[in-house]
Amino acid sequence: MQRIAIPSSVEEISTSTFNDCHSLSEVVLNEGLQKIKDEAFNSCISLERIRIPSTVDEIDTHAFYGCTHLSEVVLNEGIKRIKSSVFKYCTSLQRITFLSTVNRIEQYAFQDCDNLREVVIHNEEVQIDDKSFYNCTSLERFKFPRLSTRLNDVLQAGQRGIEAKMDSIPTVEWRGEEISIPPVIQERGDEVDGVEMILVKVDKEKLDKIVRLITYYEVKEATTLFELALWKARIDQTEDTADMNREGCRIEVPGPVKEAILQYFGWVPSLLK
Repeated sequence: MQRIAIPSSVEEISTSTFNDCHSLSEVVLNEGLQKIKDEAFNSCISLERIRIPSTVDEIDTHAFYGCTHLSEVVLNEGIKRIKSSVFKYCTSLQRITFLSTVNRIEQYAFQDCDNLREVVIHNEEVQIDDKSFYNCTSLERFKFPRLSTRLNDVLQAGQRGIEAKMDSIPTVEWRGEEISIPPVIQERGDEVDGVEMILVKVDKEKLDKIVRLITYYEVKEATTLFELALWKARIDQTEDTADMNREGCRIEVPGPVKEAILQYFGWVPSLLK
């Protein structure tokens, strides 16, 4: 069997359903499917592409383990959790995108995907286990499109002070493209089946700093908009508009009030260092 289409009436692909189907090269999964169970497509070595419907919220352990020709995985909005070892030994996979609904990537999920070069994450708050990308030695970058959109909005609002702070974070690329952070690579010294493991993981320290910076400037911009709203309200309330001194109607939020607003949202200067 080389091709199969799963009808929308099927809600679950059971454990080991297509385990070791070495000739299976094409699988069509339709909306309506909810679960892909353990080892469902384990060692389907000819499978090249898979699209996960939005109705699937979890992919169980070892579901695509050892699919060595799997080069394209499309995860639609809806999936929440990538369980342990789901794509382990998918050695042809070069890029993977996690949309905003993904909130957890478990350990070993992509272990030994040694051609994986780029991971795109739309939810910067996703929980990624340190061992999720064990031995992904070709991994070059984690990209964060939603953070990039937020940063561009801050810049377009005129908050240019964030530029120097972003530039001060080593190895982070952000100008002219999506925010890109190189992984942290550590020699663990651990051995699994006699093979030394290399820890490849998200640089959470840099990611957290970027999130703090952007959030701080978003809140800072909100206080500016508050000032403008007060200014407009005073103008609107002035009866004699003919000789009005518009600048005289300006209301500035006092510095301590701004600081109080920022601190209310948990932002103090020390967090930005």
